[in-house]
Amino acid sequence: MNFYVLHTGDSKEHYWTDAFKEYKKRMSPLLLEDICLKPQKLPVDPNPMQIEQALEKEADAIFAALKKHSLDSAQTLKIALCIEGKMLSSEKLAELIEQSRIDGRSQAVFILGSSHGLSPRVKDRCFKLSFSPMTFPHQLAKVMLAEQIYRATSIIKGTKYHK
Repeated sequence: MNFYVLHTGDSKEHYWTDAFKEYKKRMSPLLLEDICLKPQKLPVDPNPMQIEQALEKEADAIFAALKKHSLDSAQTLKIALCIEGKMLSSEKLAELIEQSRIDGRSQAVFILGSSHGLSPRVKDRCFKLSFSPMTFPHQLAKVMLAEQIYRATSIIKGTKYHK
């Protein structure tokens, strides 16, 4: 199964990109691809309507990226990371991925929104996953996600990394 992390905003700090690249390297020969979208610009103190409009524009960009990268089909497990999502253990995430593969899905895309989250339009079309009720920096969440994808594939393969 191939994995994609679709997110808004890129990191300027090399340590975040280096950490993601390390998990990408460990995943080989499986694919772990990073798809970065430009976040919508908002004023310093946006009102709820401005946030909603930005999330809708980001949703349009997310759907366009899914289509562009052929990730909009039934063969793709779509997972949105959001605070109201379901919290899973590493083993349960591995089971979700493995069951999706058995069901004929050949790829999984994990979608991370901006600091204001994701549009309900995106979340409604995805399995909703939460790391925690806590808030994490966007780039840290991306690295944590890469590590959990690697851990899940290690669990599926039965390798020692998980322990």
